[in-house]
Amino acid sequence: MVRIALLTCLSADRSLNFLVMSTLKNHVQLIGNVGQEPTITNLESGKKVARFSIATNEHYKNNKGEKVQSTDWHTVVAWGKTAEIIENYVGKGKEIAITGKLRTRTYTTDDGNQRYVTEVEANEILLLGSKSDK
Repeated sequence: MVRIALLTCLSADRSLNFLVMSTLKNHVQLIGNVGQEPTITNLESGKKVARFSIATNEHYKNNKGEKVQSTDWHTVVAWGKTAEIIENYVGKGKEIAITGKLRTRTYTTDDGNQRYVTEVEANEILLLGSKSDK
């Protein structure tokens, strides 16, 4: 309700409305635990890329009043300095928060089938949990 009122108020000023809406488009925020050790690749160009999965959990009560946990898995890709931080400080089980955007890419399998993959391209990371966790 508050967001709708805020966006309605901002719509009077089109440039401010555009600024707010452009930052909301394709914006992902996740908090979860890393599923496996990140894979770090050093490209020929000198760039570094990190790939890993993150599990996010949702807790709720079903119709019978029983607690239920639902887990979703997300593939995350990070480049450059963000990849270096992941390489040095992130390991399996580490709780992290990331912000980024969704990216979809295609590839062709050996038997000629085209596949689509949607990943989160992280541009910021926040390390959560204790310092001793990696």
